[in-house]
Amino acid sequence: MGVMLAVAAVLAALIGVLLGLLGGGGSILTLPMLVYVVELDPKEAIASSLFVVGTTSLVGMIAHARAGRVAYAEGAMFGLAGMGGAYLGGRLAHHVPATVLLVLFAAMMLMTSMAMLRGRRGRDGGPTADAGKGPIAPAKVAKALALGFVVGNVSGLVGAGGGFLVVPALSILGGLPMPRAVATSLMVIAMQSLSGFAGHISHVSLHWQLLGVVTIASVGGSLVGARLAKYANPDTLRKSFGWLVLAMGVFLLGKQLPPGVLRDFGTPAGVAVVVALAIVFLVRGAREQKTLETSTPSAKPI
Repeated sequence: MGVMLAVAAVLAALIGVLLGLLGGGGSILTLPMLVYVVELDPKEAIASSLFVVGTTSLVGMIAHARAGRVAYAEGAMFGLAGMGGAYLGGRLAHHVPATVLLVLFAAMMLMTSMAMLRGRRGRDGGPTADAGKGPIAPAKVAKALALGFVVGNVSGLVGAGGGFLVVPALSILGGLPMPRAVATSLMVIAMQSLSGFAGHISHVSLHWQLLGVVTIASVGGSLVGARLAKYANPDTLRKSFGWLVLAMGVFLLGKQLPPGVLRDFGTPAGVAVVVALAIVFLVRGAREQKTLETSTPSAKPI
C-alpha cells in the first residue's frame, strides 16, 4: 500500500501541475489514474475524483478571489443549480453499471479534448471587463439555472468537473469576460463537485488515507503549476494537453469493449494514431509559430 500511495501522490501532483498551468482541465485525468493505476473500483474512483476536483478547485479559486476576478452572484446562481444536479447525479450513479459510467466519462474526455484543441473563443472582442457586474436578464437566469443543473448532473454522475461546459456558459449567459469566467468556474466546479461527492458517499466506501494523499498532492501541484504558468506558452500547452486527453479518452473507451481483437489491438492502435497526429500537428504548429516570429519585424527604438 505504501508504494501505491507514493505512485498515486506523484501522479496526482503532476495532474495538479497541469491544472495550475491550464487553469482547468487537469482534473479529468484523475479518474483514469484512480481506476487503472491505483485500481480502485470505478464507482469509488468517481466519488474520490469528485472530492479531489472539488477541493483543488476551491483552493485554486482563492488566488482569483483575492484578485477580484470571481463573479459571486453569477457563480452562486449557476453553482447552486449545479449542486442540485450533481447531488442527484451522485445518487443516480448507484443504479448505473460501472461500464456505462466509464463510457460516459470517456465521452466527456473526448468532448473536453475537442474543446481544448479548438481553443476558447471570445478572447478578443468578447464581453468587456465590466460585464457580469450588473443584473442578469430573467431569460438568462432561467437558462443559467437549467444549464447549471444539467452540467451538475453530468458532473455528479461521471465524476468530472465539467469546466469546459461551465466556462462558456458563464461567458455567454452571464456576459463575463474570459478571465472572470475562468475564475468563477472554479467556484462552480467546487460547489457541484463536492455536492456530487455527497451524493456518492451514501453508497460508496472510500479509502480515506489514499484520498487524503491524492488530494494534498493535487492541491500542492496546482499551486506549483500556477507559478509555472507565466513561463509556459499557454496555446502550445493547451493543445498538448488536448491531445493527451484525446489519447486517454480513446484508451478508456477501448477498454470498455468486450474482450477480443478490437479491444486488445484496436485500442493501442487508436491511441498510437492519436499520438502520431499529435506529434505532426504540434511540430507543424511550432514551425509556423517560429516562422511567424522570425518574419515579424522587431520594433526598433526611436
